[in-house]
Amino acid sequence: MAGAGSGWLVGNLPGEVTSFVGRRRETAQATRLLRRARLVTLTGVAGIGKTRLALRVAAQARGAFLDGVWLVELAALTDDALLAPALADVLDIHYPQGQRSATDMLVDYLQDKQLLLVLDNCEHLLDVCAVLACRLLAAAPGLRILATSRQALAASGEHRLEVPPLPVPDPEQPMTPRTVARHEAVRLFAERGAVARPGFVIDPHNRATIVRICRRLDGIPLAIELAALRVRAMPVNEILHGLDDYLGFLAAGSRVAVPRVRTLRAAIDWSFALCSHEEKQLWARASVFAGGFDLDAAEAVCSGQGIAREDVVDLVAGLVDKSVLTRTHEDTGTRARYRMLEAIHQYGQERLASSGQQTAMRARHRDHYRRMVTRAEQEWLGPNELAWFTALRCEHANLRAALEFCLTEPGQARVGIEIAAALWLYWFFSCSHTEGRYWLDRVLESNPQPSSARAKALWLNGELAVMQSDIAAGLSMVEDCRGLAHRLGDESALAHATRIVGVATYFQNDVPGGVGLLEDALGRLRGLRSPDVWVALFQLTVMTATLNEPERAVDLGEECLALSHPRAHLSRSWTLWALAISRWLTDDRQSANRLVREGLRTDQPFTNRWGLAHSIEMLGWIAAAEGQYPRAARLLGAADPLWRSTGVQLTMVRYLAQSHEHCEHIARHALGDEQFTVAFQHGTRFTPDQAIDYALDQTGEPSTTV
Repeated sequence: MAGAGSGWLVGNLPGEVTSFVGRRRETAQATRLLRRARLVTLTGVAGIGKTRLALRVAAQARGAFLDGVWLVELAALTDDALLAPALADVLDIHYPQGQRSATDMLVDYLQDKQLLLVLDNCEHLLDVCAVLACRLLAAAPGLRILATSRQALAASGEHRLEVPPLPVPDPEQPMTPRTVARHEAVRLFAERGAVARPGFVIDPHNRATIVRICRRLDGIPLAIELAALRVRAMPVNEILHGLDDYLGFLAAGSRVAVPRVRTLRAAIDWSFALCSHEEKQLWARASVFAGGFDLDAAEAVCSGQGIAREDVVDLVAGLVDKSVLTRTHEDTGTRARYRMLEAIHQYGQERLASSGQQTAMRARHRDHYRRMVTRAEQEWLGPNELAWFTALRCEHANLRAALEFCLTEPGQARVGIEIAAALWLYWFFSCSHTEGRYWLDRVLESNPQPSSARAKALWLNGELAVMQSDIAAGLSMVEDCRGLAHRLGDESALAHATRIVGVATYFQNDVPGGVGLLEDALGRLRGLRSPDVWVALFQLTVMTATLNEPERAVDLGEECLALSHPRAHLSRSWTLWALAISRWLTDDRQSANRLVREGLRTDQPFTNRWGLAHSIEMLGWIAAAEGQYPRAARLLGAADPLWRSTGVQLTMVRYLAQSHEHCEHIARHALGDEQFTVAFQHGTRFTPDQAIDYALDQTGEPSTTV
């Protein structure tokens, strides 16, 4: 479940790992449907190629959608309640303030966008997908949705295209190289066979056998690909013989299944049978992962009980060669990740369940990710801060799976509290406030026993609620935390409880009261030598700046900055911004400009919208103060969609509202309403990358005209 990254308005479609064979007719049909219909669902059995077709159609349609084409992979999502947050996460829409749902935020964000959503693997979330699609399409006239599912969504206005098997020639008809090559199933076998064994070609000696293989597999692309891989190890006549034996045997024993599903199942069964014993074990064990995994995870989770840790890398390579695993680099730069096609993943889960090891493997999976989140929390403020944050974003689906295991397996709830609470900085900096509360509510309910982990979960849940302006609920949880912390003698929880009450007091417009409570909390955390001093210092820096004590805010900000490593991009960019607003309020525009630009450059490897909006907003203020009114209007415009994507209403944010209103007033007065509006709307059309380039270049215009 990783975020959109720096190219938000471009999209997140993955590159094609293997060649796309055939499907001209279906591609044209789907493209025509998408032009005239706003909800198109590609249906068909597992392995028929729905996802590949959807991605090809989406890639070809990309130029028609100014705001991008976005893939939302739903196979690993098990809870209806997380559908809208998953879409928001892909689009990098966050809502850290205001009592608004993810669906409401999606509606607001999409209402003026020209955007295509690709919802992949909807079959287990049909009802909620249908409801959400209808809600979004009704609110956003420029939105279109391309879905894949084993059955239609049954939503209003839905157009359905059933994806058929690939055409195969009739073996009873005369076969020439030209007639055979026209059939996509045979071409697919030939291309994948050549990948498996370089130099492999269809010739007069093997042509008839390959045609029979493709017909035996009913033209199902996944089944054909799996069979084609066998040319590395055996001649095609042996492949056909093996299929005849295996499919015939299975067909006789399964009269209930739909024939094509039975055929695919048999092909996967046969691929499984051709794996070594250790490869079979790894296939089944790796199915415990959700959304993919890397080699470290495979070694930690899948080794033992017959698989040596040092053998995992070779076994993974063997399963990649057999197309059981697909190697990707999504969201991780150069670090390889591996994933299974959904049909293969489900098959592995069945094998794991039948082995009697499912609970043990899910526990090992959970323990691996518990170690990950614990280490990520410990290395916060250090040089690996961004790397850990990126890893957690990439492993979001696995974190969900680990938490779900804790909540559904008897006796595991205590560990669930530890994991959910250890993710506290991740919930904040990924702006996953709503999802964080969702998991914290569940783990707190499932494990009421008093513990320091529960106290931590209570104050964290309370702070997330306060940041969403759900102050009454937040303070109630913080009060429960305070009572529990007194019973346990947990000074850290007491310090955080005090800090959060201070934040709530500040949000309720009692700035001096909020500052006093934050000072108390800061003293407590200093006494504990806690690394969480950074959080209190950051919040106190902003509060004292708005209390008209900017000189003190600068001192606090400098201390806060000194606590983070120069390569700790997340914490450092936020501290630079807090220092910048302190300098701004002392009329030191030059220092404010330098600091906010340094923070913006520091933030570029991460490019979170929340921090980006703050930075571009302040550069707009500085431009207006220096008489650069068209530039100020464009920067305010560039910040506007970013603010809307975070759910922030600037009038409710004390440390922003006054400067924002003043900047807009003087720029509008200088330019006139019409010219200000033109410049502002110009800025709203910048992509985030263009906005960053424009913000950092005081004299130039964005490279792409709008």
